Amino acid sequence: MTTGAALLERLSDLADAVRGRLTPDAPMDAITWFRAGGPADLLFQPADEEDLSVFLKMLPQDVPVTVVGIGSNLLVREGGIRGVVIRLSAKGFGSVEAIGGNRLRAGAAAPDKRVAAAALEAGLGGFHFYHGIPGAIGGALRMNAGANGVETRERVVSVRAFDRQGKAHELTNADMGYAYRHSSAASDLIFVAAEFEGYPEERDTIKAAMDAVQTHRETVQPIREKTGGSTFKNPEGTSAWKEVDKAGCRGLMIGGAQMSPMHCNFMINTGSATGYDLEFLGETVRARVLENSGIRLEWEIKRIGDFKPGREVQPFLGQLL
Repeated sequence: MTTGAALLERLSDLADAVRGRLTPDAPMDAITWFRAGGPADLLFQPADEEDLSVFLKMLPQDVPVTVVGIGSNLLVREGGIRGVVIRLSAKGFGSVEAIGGNRLRAGAAAPDKRVAAAALEAGLGGFHFYHGIPGAIGGALRMNAGANGVETRERVVSVRAFDRQGKAHELTNADMGYAYRHSSAASDLIFVAAEFEGYPEERDTIKAAMDAVQTHRETVQPIREKTGGSTFKNPEGTSAWKEVDKAGCRGLMIGGAQMSPMHCNFMINTGSATGYDLEFLGETVRARVLENSGIRLEWEIKRIGDFKPGREVQPFLGQLL
């Protein structure tokens, strides 16, 4: 019996109690935009908030829980993910609506681009940057996603979340503890929805800003490749791509993984890259940048799961620490 099947059998009572989908040994390479990575022991897609709460309340505390979004900023290691992976469904958590007072309410599974489109329809400015972020609102809330000089924290009013015990929480903007590409909200909280506030703006002005975002992406980013978006966070005082370029890593390849020749802070799967190839390439780049400029690049891409035995990747390749 596989690990996933054994876990599902152990959770048979829970499986009977929920309405969402439970998938043992779920292939994560079908979810991540990199199209690489090992399986999750068990993937749960809750039907709605009530279903999620029931699941969390019944799930034994010794079973690890990992939350993923649409997989755009995610690298899953080849050994797969132990325990349960929760992925919110678009049907249950993907709605976006204008609620008055210059505000929008969006589910955590709503694509960022959909929020930008809803803001355009409502005549609300300040959301155009979401048009250029290839992710969903849950991830944007967790990492304070931003682009074109605007960040998520500038728009968030409140966030609804569930903890590991299935209890609902309402967080304010201050509760989220936002910093650059970071939130200090408790790591076990599962964000399910948020309210955002913009400001009245002419639709033509909003549309022009969204078009500028799209043109920029198409011009300088490899958006049609299998990529996870920006690989590293921008260090203070410089840009990650500039440091990668100065270290001679533009176009660098390891196995099927490559730092994009078009935008060298984008890592791409050229067709056959494994999770190992991608992470080894990233750590090679970090080591070379550290040696070249003394800057310790930080990953922006979230890396989860276990290494396969004998295929571990050490930070900075275990050197220059």
